[in-house]
Amino acid sequence: MKSFTTLYLHFMRDRASRRNLRVLAQFFLFLVAMILVYSVIFHYLMLWEGHHHTWITGIYWTLTVMSTLGFGDITFHTDLGRLFSMLVLMSGTMFMLILLPFTFIQFFYAPWIQAQEAARAPRELPANTEGHVILTHYGPVDAALIKQLTQYQYPYVVLVPEVDEALRLHDLDIQVVVGELDDPETYRRLRTDKAALVATVGTDVINTNVAFTAREVAENVPIVATAADVASVDVLELAGCTRVLELAEMMGRTLARRVIGRDAKTHVIGQFDELLIAEASAAGTPLVGRTLREIRLRDHVNLTVSGVWERGRYQNAGPETLITDNTVLVLAGTREQLDEYDALFCIYRTSEVPIVILGFGRVGSATARELARQSIDYRIVEKNAKQKAEDGKLIVGDAADLEIIKQAGIMESSAVVITTHDDALNVYLTLYCRRLRADIQIISRATLERNVHTLHRAGADFVISEASMGANAIFNLLRRSDVLLLAEGLDVFKVKIPLSLAGKTLTEAAIRQKTGCSVIAIRTDAGVQANPDPNTPLPADGEMIVIGSDDSQQEFLDQYLNR
Repeated sequence: MKSFTTLYLHFMRDRASRRNLRVLAQFFLFLVAMILVYSVIFHYLMLWEGHHHTWITGIYWTLTVMSTLGFGDITFHTDLGRLFSMLVLMSGTMFMLILLPFTFIQFFYAPWIQAQEAARAPRELPANTEGHVILTHYGPVDAALIKQLTQYQYPYVVLVPEVDEALRLHDLDIQVVVGELDDPETYRRLRTDKAALVATVGTDVINTNVAFTAREVAENVPIVATAADVASVDVLELAGCTRVLELAEMMGRTLARRVIGRDAKTHVIGQFDELLIAEASAAGTPLVGRTLREIRLRDHVNLTVSGVWERGRYQNAGPETLITDNTVLVLAGTREQLDEYDALFCIYRTSEVPIVILGFGRVGSATARELARQSIDYRIVEKNAKQKAEDGKLIVGDAADLEIIKQAGIMESSAVVITTHDDALNVYLTLYCRRLRADIQIISRATLERNVHTLHRAGADFVISEASMGANAIFNLLRRSDVLLLAEGLDVFKVKIPLSLAGKTLTEAAIRQKTGCSVIAIRTDAGVQANPDPNTPLPADGEMIVIGSDDSQQEFLDQYLNR
């Protein structure tokens, strides 16, 4: 609870509150003057009727009549006195029972409650705050990032200009500070010079203003911003941004990379120290229809399969895992090991039927550019085309029109990529495409995290959440040495080898069976050993690099570190 002095200072800091107090004081002075005048008139009217009362009695009578108590112990006996009593009664009813409560509530009580509420939202961080992340916006990307920061116990604060919004977020248990985005003093109160990162995910204009103002206060703090327009990238960098993320371009590249069956080569999705994490499609290769035990991949390229994506869901991989046409392998190894894999599978490529892209906004055009870069043909369906495409690749029309979508090649294509920014429309198109083709690969974009599962239920094989993708990119810029977020619900993390596992082999430890996580490397003073031999004892002074889903990671921590 805030002290009375703090509340009073916060209340008096507002010009409207000071004006309200003046109005309330004027009302009370007028009411006191009215009571005194009525008391004087009462005194002389009583003398005229032949009664003598003290001045205190006059005030007592005036208050009892104005407040409608009317004890009846003192009354007038003439018509003039009774008319005066009626005047006092009516004016008292108006002023004391109507205007006084209304004025008090309007000009004092309500502003005081507002000041009390506003005092709950802090306006600066403690002087010893350091290593925190400053967010200047609260949207889908920020919400996903806060979830990750909380999971990994990273301090953060959201800068909010409006008190009402700050209180709303505060009630949601989100750390907030009230302040103007373009005021250097705000960033001083946020201890920006000691922050680990400033992230701004607003409009390009607001992001530029934030970066320029924050850079004035802190010369060395990393500042990351998003850019909706490619022309804004240079401006944001000039304003002081350390890194500018073009989420639409990132989303387009990610969606294009998820198209399976076009080639079987590895595609790197993350790097952890010297260790590379990559994905490779199994479609069209001799791997399909065989288990990991039968493939014996380790014998050929010294690589192990850490896990698999099966229709958009990450699964732990074991010896009996069956490879299908929809399987995407998750591999971890050095550059040399991945090159050896590519040398074996680079010859496999499926048909050249164009990929169908639904939507030609920023994400759709980025997807098309990435497919073109990979020499993959495509066709675009757009209802209101505002951008130019290569000749013959753009089909203008409604994607829900059967003739239009057939013209794009939906009945022959191996994959369709849905890129609109409307999640409800994406669900609609996913259901429609799945009804048309039960065997086609459907890759969809989701703006909000909560719609990922809905799109999967609708029939999508892969769903990329813009919120999660942006949050992962920002989180990885913190350059934590122990965590790397790869994709929706897939993380790589590094921990010291628990004492309970020291000296045991991976086979004996059965980490994969107990937790669902896979150990993809062991780090010692001698370096990083990728894909360690399962029969080699774990060193007591080493570290293990582990890959797994969010749930399996928590299970690992509970099993070995949180006891």
